[in-house]
Amino acid sequence: MSLPNDPLDPALAALFRPVRAGNALEETMERMLQAIRLGVVPPGGQLPPERELSSRLGVSRVTLREALRALQESGHVESRRGRYGGTFVRVPSSDPLPAPDRDAIEDTLTLRYALETGAAELAAARSLPPATRRHLRGCLADASAAGIDHYRRTDSRLHLAIAEATATPSLTAALADVRTRLNALLAAIPLIPANLTHSNAQHKTIIDAILDGDATAARAAMAEHLAGTAALLRGFLA
Repeated sequence: MSLPNDPLDPALAALFRPVRAGNALEETMERMLQAIRLGVVPPGGQLPPERELSSRLGVSRVTLREALRALQESGHVESRRGRYGGTFVRVPSSDPLPAPDRDAIEDTLTLRYALETGAAELAAARSLPPATRRHLRGCLADASAAGIDHYRRTDSRLHLAIAEATATPSLTAALADVRTRLNALLAAIPLIPANLTHSNAQHKTIIDAILDGDATAARAAMAEHLAGTAALLRGFLA
Protein backbone atom coordinates (compact mmCIF):
# COMPACT_ATOMS: atom_id res chain seq x y z
CA MET A 1 0.00 0.00 0.00
CA SER A 2 1.27 3.46 -0.88
CA LEU A 3 2.14 5.87 1.89
CA PRO A 4 -0.24 8.82 2.25
CA ASN A 5 2.48 11.27 1.30
CA ASP A 6 3.60 9.22 -1.71
CA PRO A 7 3.59 11.74 -4.61
CA LEU A 8 2.48 8.96 -6.98
CA ASP A 9 -0.59 8.02 -4.90
CA PRO A 10 -3.48 8.64 -7.37
CA ALA A 11 -6.12 9.17 -4.66
CA LEU A 12 -3.93 11.75 -2.97
CA ALA A 13 -3.30 13.52 -6.26
CA ALA A 14 -7.02 13.58 -7.03
CA LEU A 15 -7.96 15.17 -3.71
CA PHE A 16 -4.97 17.44 -3.12
CA ARG A 17 -5.27 19.42 -6.33
CA PRO A 18 -5.06 23.22 -6.60
CA VAL A 19 -7.91 25.12 -4.96
CA ARG A 20 -9.57 28.27 -6.24
CA ALA A 21 -8.17 31.54 -5.00
CA GLY A 22 -11.47 33.04 -3.84
CA ASN A 23 -11.99 30.66 -0.90
CA ALA A 24 -8.55 29.16 -0.47
CA LEU A 25 -8.75 28.50 3.27
CA GLU A 26 -12.20 26.92 3.17
CA GLU A 27 -11.42 24.72 0.16
CA THR A 28 -8.08 23.67 1.66
CA MET A 29 -9.91 22.45 4.74
CA GLU A 30 -12.55 20.73 2.60
CA ARG A 31 -9.89 18.80 0.63
CA MET A 32 -8.09 17.63 3.76
CA LEU A 33 -11.33 16.60 5.44
CA GLN A 34 -12.31 14.66 2.33
CA ALA A 35 -8.97 12.83 2.44
CA ILE A 36 -9.60 11.95 6.09
CA ARG A 37 -13.22 10.89 5.64
CA LEU A 38 -12.48 8.80 2.55
CA GLY A 39 -9.58 7.09 4.27
CA VAL A 40 -6.99 8.29 1.76
CA VAL A 41 -5.06 9.29 4.86
CA PRO A 42 -6.23 6.67 7.40
CA PRO A 43 -6.61 7.09 11.16
CA GLY A 44 -3.11 7.35 12.59
CA GLY A 45 -1.72 8.15 9.15
CA GLN A 46 0.44 11.15 8.42
CA LEU A 47 -0.52 14.01 6.14
CA PRO A 48 2.06 15.08 3.56
CA PRO A 49 4.61 17.65 4.74
CA GLU A 50 3.55 21.29 4.66
CA ARG A 51 5.81 22.09 1.73
CA GLU A 52 4.24 19.36 -0.41
CA LEU A 53 0.68 20.14 0.68
CA SER A 54 1.00 23.85 -0.04
CA SER A 55 2.47 23.06 -3.45
CA ARG A 56 -0.23 20.52 -4.34
CA LEU A 57 -3.09 22.74 -3.19
CA GLY A 58 -1.60 25.91 -4.63
CA VAL A 59 -1.91 27.85 -1.35
CA SER A 60 0.52 29.72 0.84
CA ARG A 61 2.10 28.11 3.88
CA VAL A 62 0.21 30.66 6.01
CA THR A 63 -3.15 29.54 4.61
CA LEU A 64 -2.21 25.88 5.01
CA ARG A 65 -1.16 26.38 8.64
CA GLU A 66 -4.41 28.18 9.42
CA ALA A 67 -6.34 25.22 7.97
CA LEU A 68 -4.26 22.69 9.91
CA ARG A 69 -4.70 24.67 13.12
CA ALA A 70 -8.47 24.63 12.66
CA LEU A 71 -8.43 20.87 12.04
CA GLN A 72 -6.38 20.38 15.20
CA GLU A 73 -8.89 22.41 17.20
CA SER A 74 -11.78 20.40 15.76
CA GLY A 75 -10.06 17.16 16.74
CA HIS A 76 -9.47 15.78 13.24
CA VAL A 77 -5.66 15.89 13.30
CA GLU A 78 -2.87 16.22 15.84
CA SER A 79 0.63 17.64 15.57
CA ARG A 80 3.65 15.70 16.81
CA ARG A 81 7.12 17.11 17.28
CA GLY A 82 10.49 15.48 16.94
CA ARG A 83 12.33 13.43 14.38
CA TYR A 84 9.21 11.46 13.44
CA GLY A 85 6.86 14.39 13.89
CA GLY A 86 4.30 15.87 11.56
CA THR A 87 0.54 16.12 11.27
CA PHE A 88 -1.36 12.90 11.90
CA VAL A 89 -5.01 11.95 11.50
CA ARG A 90 -6.54 11.26 14.88
CA VAL A 91 -8.11 7.87 15.55
CA PRO A 92 -11.88 8.46 15.93
CA SER A 93 -13.65 7.73 19.19
CA SER A 94 -15.44 4.40 19.57
CA ASP A 95 -18.81 6.15 19.71
CA PRO A 96 -18.92 8.50 16.72
CA LEU A 97 -21.79 10.91 16.25
CA PRO A 98 -24.31 9.91 13.57
CA ALA A 99 -23.45 11.33 10.17
CA PRO A 100 -25.69 14.21 9.00
CA ASP A 101 -27.96 13.55 6.06
CA ARG A 102 -26.04 14.53 2.92
CA ASP A 103 -29.19 15.21 0.92
CA ALA A 104 -30.48 17.57 3.60
CA ILE A 105 -27.18 19.47 3.59
CA GLU A 106 -27.21 19.83 -0.19
CA ASP A 107 -30.87 20.85 -0.18
CA THR A 108 -30.14 23.64 2.28
CA LEU A 109 -27.05 24.83 0.42
CA THR A 110 -28.78 24.81 -2.97
CA LEU A 111 -31.81 26.68 -1.69
CA ARG A 112 -29.57 29.18 0.07
CA TYR A 113 -27.60 29.79 -3.13
CA ALA A 114 -30.73 30.42 -5.17
CA LEU A 115 -32.25 32.79 -2.61
CA GLU A 116 -29.18 34.74 -1.51
CA THR A 117 -27.56 35.32 -4.89
CA GLY A 118 -30.93 36.46 -6.18
CA ALA A 119 -31.45 38.72 -3.16
CA ALA A 120 -28.07 40.40 -3.62
CA GLU A 121 -28.75 40.97 -7.31
CA LEU A 122 -32.25 42.36 -6.69
CA ALA A 123 -31.10 44.61 -3.85
CA ALA A 124 -28.39 46.10 -6.05
CA ALA A 125 -30.85 46.66 -8.88
CA ARG A 126 -33.14 48.78 -6.69
CA SER A 127 -32.87 52.46 -5.92
CA LEU A 128 -32.34 52.05 -2.20
CA PRO A 129 -33.70 54.69 0.19
CA PRO A 130 -31.24 56.31 2.61
CA ALA A 131 -32.58 54.38 5.62
CA THR A 132 -31.97 51.05 3.88
CA ARG A 133 -28.47 52.07 2.90
CA ARG A 134 -27.70 53.07 6.49
CA HIS A 135 -29.12 49.79 7.75
CA LEU A 136 -26.93 47.76 5.41
CA ARG A 137 -23.83 49.68 6.46
CA GLY A 138 -24.76 49.27 10.12
CA CYS A 139 -25.25 45.51 9.82
CA LEU A 140 -21.93 45.25 7.99
CA ALA A 141 -20.18 47.19 10.77
CA ASP A 142 -21.80 45.00 13.45
CA ALA A 143 -20.69 41.78 11.77
CA SER A 144 -17.18 43.10 11.20
CA ALA A 145 -16.82 44.10 14.86
CA ALA A 146 -18.44 41.00 16.37
CA GLY A 147 -16.40 38.55 18.38
CA ILE A 148 -16.75 34.79 18.05
CA ASP A 149 -19.58 34.62 20.62
CA HIS A 150 -21.79 36.99 18.64
CA TYR A 151 -20.60 36.43 15.09
CA ARG A 152 -23.29 34.09 13.80
CA ARG A 153 -26.07 36.36 15.12
CA THR A 154 -24.65 39.44 13.39
CA ASP A 155 -23.84 37.43 10.26
CA SER A 156 -27.45 36.23 10.07
CA ARG A 157 -28.71 39.79 10.55
CA LEU A 158 -26.56 41.07 7.70
CA HIS A 159 -27.80 38.42 5.29
CA LEU A 160 -31.40 39.10 6.29
CA ALA A 161 -30.82 42.83 5.80
CA ILE A 162 -29.83 42.15 2.20
CA ALA A 163 -33.07 40.24 1.68
CA GLU A 164 -35.04 43.04 3.32
CA ALA A 165 -33.43 45.51 0.92
CA THR A 166 -35.24 43.79 -1.96
CA ALA A 167 -38.57 45.00 -0.48
CA THR A 168 -39.99 41.52 -1.12
CA PRO A 169 -41.41 40.14 2.13
CA SER A 170 -41.90 36.60 0.81
CA LEU A 171 -38.23 36.45 -0.20
CA THR A 172 -37.16 37.68 3.23
CA ALA A 173 -39.36 35.04 4.89
CA ALA A 174 -37.95 32.28 2.70
CA LEU A 175 -34.40 33.39 3.39
CA ALA A 176 -35.09 33.50 7.14
CA ASP A 177 -36.28 29.91 6.94
CA VAL A 178 -33.22 28.67 5.06
CA ARG A 179 -30.96 30.64 7.38
CA THR A 180 -32.48 28.81 10.35
CA ARG A 181 -31.63 25.51 8.66
CA LEU A 182 -28.16 26.76 7.80
CA ASN A 183 -27.42 27.89 11.36
CA ALA A 184 -28.29 24.42 12.64
CA LEU A 185 -25.58 23.05 10.34
CA LEU A 186 -23.09 25.79 11.23
CA ALA A 187 -23.56 25.03 14.92
CA ALA A 188 -22.03 21.59 14.28
CA ILE A 189 -18.72 22.94 12.96
CA PRO A 190 -16.07 25.09 14.67
CA LEU A 191 -15.83 28.84 14.30
CA ILE A 192 -12.51 29.55 12.61
CA PRO A 193 -11.10 33.07 13.15
CA ALA A 194 -9.33 33.19 9.77
CA ASN A 195 -12.57 32.19 8.05
CA LEU A 196 -14.46 34.94 9.88
CA THR A 197 -11.91 37.52 8.72
CA HIS A 198 -12.29 36.26 5.16
CA SER A 199 -16.10 36.31 5.44
CA ASN A 200 -16.05 39.90 6.67
CA ALA A 201 -13.97 40.96 3.67
CA GLN A 202 -16.44 39.21 1.37
CA HIS A 203 -19.36 40.85 3.17
CA LYS A 204 -17.85 44.27 2.44
CA THR A 205 -17.47 43.40 -1.25
CA ILE A 206 -21.12 42.34 -1.39
CA ILE A 207 -22.45 45.42 0.39
CA ASP A 208 -20.25 47.75 -1.64
CA ALA A 209 -21.61 46.24 -4.87
CA ILE A 210 -25.21 46.58 -3.64
CA LEU A 211 -24.74 50.19 -2.59
CA ASP A 212 -23.00 50.94 -5.91
CA GLY A 213 -25.98 49.49 -7.79
CA ASP A 214 -23.85 46.84 -9.51
CA ALA A 215 -26.22 43.87 -9.66
CA THR A 216 -23.84 41.59 -11.57
CA ALA A 217 -20.99 42.18 -9.12
CA ALA A 218 -23.30 41.76 -6.12
CA ARG A 219 -24.54 38.40 -7.36
CA ALA A 220 -21.01 37.20 -8.17
CA ALA A 221 -19.63 38.34 -4.80
CA MET A 222 -22.46 36.61 -2.94
CA ALA A 223 -21.94 33.41 -4.94
CA GLU A 224 -18.25 33.35 -4.01
CA HIS A 225 -19.08 34.01 -0.35
CA LEU A 226 -21.62 31.19 -0.22
CA ALA A 227 -19.17 28.82 -1.88
CA GLY A 228 -16.74 29.28 1.01
CA THR A 229 -19.34 28.36 3.63
CA ALA A 230 -20.53 25.44 1.52
CA ALA A 231 -16.97 24.12 1.27
CA LEU A 232 -16.61 24.15 5.05
CA LEU A 233 -19.95 22.44 5.65
CA ARG A 234 -19.29 19.75 3.07
CA GLY A 235 -15.84 19.19 4.46
CA PHE A 236 -16.91 18.85 8.07
CA LEU A 237 -20.36 17.29 7.68
CA ALA A 238 -20.97 15.67 4.31
